Amino acid sequence: MADQGTDHSVLLVKGLKKYFPVRRGFLQKVIGWIKAVDGVDLEIGQGKTLGLVGESGCGKTTVGQLILRLIEADAGQIVFRDQDITAFPPEEMKPLRKEMQIIFQDPFGSLNPRMTVGQSIEEGLRTLDEGGRPWRRKRIRELLEMVGMPPNVDDRYPHEFSGGQRQRIGIARALSVEPSLIICDEPVSALDVSIQAQIINLLEDLQAKLGLSYLFIAHDLNVVEYISDAVAVMYLGQLMAYGPAELIYDQPLHPYTRALLSAVPVPEPGRSREWEPLGGDVPSPFNPPPGCKFQGRCPLVEDRCRREEIQFYPVEDGRRVRCWKVLGK
Repeated sequence: MADQGTDHSVLLVKGLKKYFPVRRGFLQKVIGWIKAVDGVDLEIGQGKTLGLVGESGCGKTTVGQLILRLIEADAGQIVFRDQDITAFPPEEMKPLRKEMQIIFQDPFGSLNPRMTVGQSIEEGLRTLDEGGRPWRRKRIRELLEMVGMPPNVDDRYPHEFSGGQRQRIGIARALSVEPSLIICDEPVSALDVSIQAQIINLLEDLQAKLGLSYLFIAHDLNVVEYISDAVAVMYLGQLMAYGPAELIYDQPLHPYTRALLSAVPVPEPGRSREWEPLGGDVPSPFNPPPGCKFQGRCPLVEDRCRREEIQFYPVEDGRRVRCWKVLGK
């Protein structure tokens, strides 16, 4: 699990925190903090996929940005390929940028409309410094073929493609620098359902072929179940549950996990899940309740939940859950 790395871990995250200041007045005095990420532990193995799920605003995307060092963490540790990169200066992070890439949610917004497809992909290839223009041109076409695009479209512009095709181009651009870890930030949520399946299958094929590791951030639990080896369930900046995907889905322990799964449509007519969906809204991360952050929506809440911080308890089957009551603690 996330508190003890394994020999084949690509990424290990411990106690990751990010608080954003809330300012007010002419002097912009800090009046409080938004706890976007509040002590997150994750581990991703070589060639494996970790799905990160939760409601909108829970901090999933911020976790991805912290791992890539696009924003700086306030506390915690980020270990990538046995190197603690948490405090790496920019000059030491630069060579690692090729190893850690991201696929964005909006395939159109992530591509420069003034650059051709070939020019966008070539930007990454220039960092490899492995050959001149003829080599880069050949490699661009190889990457396009790898993601299921015709190789002769490299001189066309993003607006000439569909959403699914643009996402394939974004994947090709991410692959251009030969990464080992890719942060997939809602990579299929902006696409039609039929196209989603094609992109998910493409990501799985590339993982099998290239040995890639994914952090797959999404709110679609069906998609996450299909692609993930392990799943982390996030709520208001904290992980509520973490473990192998089949256990998280088939035997959910935390009430929040049960509530998320109850909201997933059952494809068989007349069937429904035994758990009831939650009412109410997610509390403000600016003023979260003391104790368990889930207390205001939890059907199992007791006085203890309102008084003290709830630990992330280990379970014998390899999972972790942030709820003392379901484990009889």
